[in-house]
Amino acid sequence: MNIVLLGYPGSGKGTQAKTLSAKLNLAQVSFGQIFWNEVAKKTPLGHEVADNLASGWLVPDWLVLGQLKERFKDERRDFLFDGFPSTTEQAEGLDAWLEARSSSVDAVILLKLPEAEVLKRLAERRVCPGCGAIYNRVTSPTFMEDLCDSCGGKLKPRENDKPEAIKKRLMAYKDQTEPVMSYYRGSTKVFEVKADQSPQDVTTQILALVKNL
Repeated sequence: MNIVLLGYPGSGKGTQAKTLSAKLNLAQVSFGQIFWNEVAKKTPLGHEVADNLASGWLVPDWLVLGQLKERFKDERRDFLFDGFPSTTEQAEGLDAWLEARSSSVDAVILLKLPEAEVLKRLAERRVCPGCGAIYNRVTSPTFMEDLCDSCGGKLKPRENDKPEAIKKRLMAYKDQTEPVMSYYRGSTKVFEVKADQSPQDVTTQILALVKNL
């Protein structure tokens, strides 16, 4: 079972992807986290994508699809795709890649969240520069304010969570990612789940929707 998880930035995709992939034994594919880790490690790939991530624009399709083919070519489990595909070109590339593996996307889950709540959540999101852990002062606070629960590092806003970058991210989502839903409707099961509830309730609803796939 291959699942695509989509939604506005800040809608809780990362939290749900981590939980669902563990419960369903799926390989989690989160290119946002992959690319930010590369930026933190100052690798050539990190340097290549840093400007896109910091500004709020999407990483080029060819680069994302290239990373998919390279990093997950030997993975034998099915997948949970977190925020990917983010363009119709990526959706077409993903379909072709899965078809070559005699597989396909079985369901698309859209996490629905009002734009005002998106802005609020992103303004309160913090990341640990040391280990990459992500928190939110409202929905998932740390035990000690602005200190990472995992490594004790000082948390800070991520570059693409700053106001100007947020505007660009929302624009990119509306212009490029929302059409992905149209791409899948009619050929794949598409479910919508309200994301303005507890993470546990969101998980429960998603599991109920996909249990018979």
